[in-house]
Amino acid sequence: MTTTAAPALPITSRPDFAAIAAWVQPGARVLDLGCGDGSLLRYLRDVRNVRGYGVEIDDANVLGCLNNGVNVIQSDLESGLSSFESGSFDYVILSQTLQAMKHTEGIVREMLRVSKEGIVSFPNFGYWKNRLQVVFGHMPVSETLPYQWFDTPNIHLCTLGDFEAFCHQHGVHILERRVMNGDHQVTLSPNFLGMLAFYRFERQK
Repeated sequence: MTTTAAPALPITSRPDFAAIAAWVQPGARVLDLGCGDGSLLRYLRDVRNVRGYGVEIDDANVLGCLNNGVNVIQSDLESGLSSFESGSFDYVILSQTLQAMKHTEGIVREMLRVSKEGIVSFPNFGYWKNRLQVVFGHMPVSETLPYQWFDTPNIHLCTLGDFEAFCHQHGVHILERRVMNGDHQVTLSPNFLGMLAFYRFERQK
């Protein structure tokens, strides 16, 4: 696994989009799972000329994808990716959705079935401000974890260490890691100082 600095890309108000785009080759075939209103795919289309689809279940977000000119399929990720053939894409992206999945192992396995590489991002539960809130007796609420405990869609929160152990146990080879705090990359004590984690990975050979 390597930790690299992101190359310069067009300025965006979403540094997480730029971090992902840095790993995507121009003209690639991309599948974005839980794509929301399609903003990430639109950005990748604009800066990387990618081709691909988003998968989204929410009606309003599906409409947002259409307004953004993004190809979208309305489907529940928990039901799998059986509508996509093996090796259909160069990358499958799961951006800030991993922690909301019921079946983490299943979705990661499906990502690597339909693509050469997977890219995920998720809020780092090990971030020091999250730890501090737990010490004081409360579930964390932050920029990357904006929900209260009673209305959160997040069911599988994890730290960098947790995700890396999961990959080791399930035959997933991590190619690169990037950890961000806002628009700054974190290289010192990332599991303690980083808010948002990004991983690029492939099937273990």
